[in-house]
Amino acid sequence: MRETFRVWTENLETFWQEITFGQRPGYKAGFARTTLYALSMAFLLIGVKLRRLLYDFRILRDSTLGVQVIAIGNLTLGGTGKTPVVEKFARELQDEGRTVAILSRGYRSKPPPLRERLINKLLFREDSTPPRVVSDGKSLLLDSDAAGDEPYMLASNLKDVIVLVDKDRVKSGRYAIEKFGCDTLLLDDGFQYWKLRGRRHDVVLIDCQQPFGNDFMFPRGTLREPPTHLARANTIFITKSDGNTAELRKRIAQHNPAAAVIECIHHPLYFEDVFTGQRHGLDFIKDRKVASLSGIAQPESFESSLSSLGGNLVYSKRFADHHRFSQQEILNTINRSKKRQAEIIVTTQKDAVRFPKIDRRDLGIFFVRVEIKILTGANDFQDCVRRICFR
Repeated sequence: MRETFRVWTENLETFWQEITFGQRPGYKAGFARTTLYALSMAFLLIGVKLRRLLYDFRILRDSTLGVQVIAIGNLTLGGTGKTPVVEKFARELQDEGRTVAILSRGYRSKPPPLRERLINKLLFREDSTPPRVVSDGKSLLLDSDAAGDEPYMLASNLKDVIVLVDKDRVKSGRYAIEKFGCDTLLLDDGFQYWKLRGRRHDVVLIDCQQPFGNDFMFPRGTLREPPTHLARANTIFITKSDGNTAELRKRIAQHNPAAAVIECIHHPLYFEDVFTGQRHGLDFIKDRKVASLSGIAQPESFESSLSSLGGNLVYSKRFADHHRFSQQEILNTINRSKKRQAEIIVTTQKDAVRFPKIDRRDLGIFFVRVEIKILTGANDFQDCVRRICFR
């Protein structure tokens, strides 16, 4: 049942992307775009502006937990490279002596039992179930299916950082403070999470390649909030920067001239075998025929990075964002890659955590480990960390 629902949602997501980005021609697609535009206006007025107003006038209540909160997010749906930025903040803050917990909603993670959720809703009862502990700062406690791919990846890369999953991040934040003594909470994908306020620092990521998606609000486009809402940001990261950001910086300054703007790229570190953990340097794919396999929001960026490292991309297979791979899908990719004479298959680390175990080893599968490399604004980033630490 769960797998059927997953397939249905992925197909719907693919169909929606084709409609919103104009990849489906014809009058039916045009009518669909008109309908989606009307819905996007309703979403802007009710889902964004009215909701924000209710928080501003304290009709919807927010909470203060008495610790530092860093909300890292974006204006658009997916694809900005948020996870490595969350990792960099967590690592820097931990190195400065803070006790950090990453709070995630665990997108597409295994939900709590349906019966329990229904009872709580029917009785208007607050959910008292403790958050799922992906990492207690010492060891991994959940797999990627239960945790979600991004929280699991963060917990894998940050061995000494607490990672919790719960839709109610006030509850999980309180748990992090009481159970683990945390003094700093990192909200993964938290720019739109207004329920937790207090001593808060808002960080917004903007993808250099698609800064504001197709400039339409959801569901006509990929904007969660209009660009004018950049005014709430304290720090802005331009990710996947190509250096030609003068026009984008002007547009950002129109909405928020005071925020520090930091440009960065996703810098590859090494290739690692998905199943054995064996690592290789960046010259591993140079002059080799490579196949790519991904289930991320913007696969084009990943695929072009393989070519920039010297790989000869002969085959690429794309799935919907957060797709959970089956054994047969991996085997099919291996077979098709071999037909194209690929020597290896390369995927992302985020995808690798969703791979099932397979016995075939006739074509190696590797993920590329990346981290954030700051191009401009390094001093602004360090100032940001220091302000958070000594506030």
